[in-house]
Amino acid sequence: MINQEEKLFNIQAATHPGMVGKQNEDRYRISSFPVGSKRKTPAVLAVLCDGIGGHRAGEVAAEMAVDIITEKLMKGDSQKPLRTMQQAITKASDNIYAASQTDQGRHGMGTTAAIAWVIEDRLFTANLGDSRIYLFRKNHLVQLTTDHTWVQEALDAGIIADDLSAQHPNAHIIRRYLGSRKAPKPDFRLWFFADEEDADALDNQGLPLKPEDIILLCSDGLTDLVSDEEILKLIQRSSLTQVPEILISMANKRGGHDNITIILMQVPHKKEKKRNKFNKRRMLMGALNALALVSLLLTALFFGLRWRARWTENLQTEEPAATQELPAATIAINLTVTQKPTSSPTATFQPFTPRPTITPWPTNTVE
Repeated sequence: MINQEEKLFNIQAATHPGMVGKQNEDRYRISSFPVGSKRKTPAVLAVLCDGIGGHRAGEVAAEMAVDIITEKLMKGDSQKPLRTMQQAITKASDNIYAASQTDQGRHGMGTTAAIAWVIEDRLFTANLGDSRIYLFRKNHLVQLTTDHTWVQEALDAGIIADDLSAQHPNAHIIRRYLGSRKAPKPDFRLWFFADEEDADALDNQGLPLKPEDIILLCSDGLTDLVSDEEILKLIQRSSLTQVPEILISMANKRGGHDNITIILMQVPHKKEKKRNKFNKRRMLMGALNALALVSLLLTALFFGLRWRARWTENLQTEEPAATQELPAATIAINLTVTQKPTSSPTATFQPFTPRPTITPWPTNTVE
């Protein structure tokens, strides 16, 4: 069980071999990595593969596909996501086919693939086989991919009725898979709106995701036994952390005849992102205001010290000039001062040489 949070999504995933003793040949991987010319654009990749071929060969094929596709997309050109996925799928398929020719026990092995690649907030998909990708949005569940099975082709052609498809003996004959002699053709149609043509579905690639959208990838071990309506109701009523295990339990109680793998990726709520952004902005503004206040105080201190230094310099320069000796002029003055009684109530001053009246303190102009 995986319980983790990526930068773009809240992610829950789980896998189970089922109830018939079958080896688990499902493989999946969820990766988060930066893309773009400067490797600063966030991206999340989910790859789910359901192996086909007995004697554990399907397990090998699924493992190879997950590893190769993930590696190629992490290093590939995110500016052309569909072409990059095409190249990754072709590489994986060729390697699986080559490996199947070197070991007789692996002859005929192959795997389905469901790929959801989110670059920033845009969804790109590719699929081969009957592993599916869904989108849950505003209480609606939309199957974005088409099953590449004999039954689905018969339904599209109007050969069989929908109510007979699940019990048809060719229900699990897969028409596209990785590991064939000829390079397979990935399906890039992303079905979102009603009554779309193939060209419309292709144009949906790069679908903008919205807050609280949920992308669901699953193998046919789930969709064979649990309907879309049941999946929808469970997502509506349950915590995201509980959904994978509950869906697996539902499939197992109904027989669990195949491996079951489920991946859920939910876009976080918009308010949380806004709050985080607001807090960062508020912290930045606080830091800038504090820096401005410190700069203002330092400037005031600098000019205050400069003013004091000049004032002291002027004082030292002007004070001696105020006490220069002047020409003597003797004037006799008798002055009687009345003050509080002391030991001698009358004070008589002797004649003195008067000096000119000067300003008691130099007047300075601050520059």
